[in-house]
Amino acid sequence: MKAAVFSDTHGNTARMAAKVAEVRPDVILHLGDHDRDTGILRQRFPEIPLYSVCGNCDYGSQEPVSRVVSLGPVRAFLTHGHMYNVRWSVDSLVYAAQEQECKLALYGHTHEADSQEIGGVKVVNPGTAGMGRKLTWALITVFDNGGIAVEIQEL
Repeated sequence: MKAAVFSDTHGNTARMAAKVAEVRPDVILHLGDHDRDTGILRQRFPEIPLYSVCGNCDYGSQEPVSRVVSLGPVRAFLTHGHMYNVRWSVDSLVYAAQEQECKLALYGHTHEADSQEIGGVKVVNPGTAGMGRKLTWALITVFDNGGIAVEIQEL
């Protein structure tokens, strides 16, 4: 299963939509800050499941602050990260994922791409798809045996 993961799009939807059209993932995940940007993806790719969470800039959003989704055999914890103080440490994020029995924790907020494993949890930040000098996203492949491969790519 392939998941396209975007965060912090801040209105920059063209490159995100182009990448989805190119890759044709099995699922799209948006980690907040302008979760309304998912509207263009829902319209253009209604056949691809899309899950999103709200970020600190998503005033009045109907999306949850965090959610758990299944990616094949792997449970993934999705959040923007601002409620877990990820600018300083991902420890509370890892703990939240472990509490939910998730092997994957996805977050944004810092605008810096990162992928690491902590306490048996693969922790991934796709970076920012909307603002900054380097725009990035993550392509995550979940294998039938529960293995997880992460590629941080430029937009």
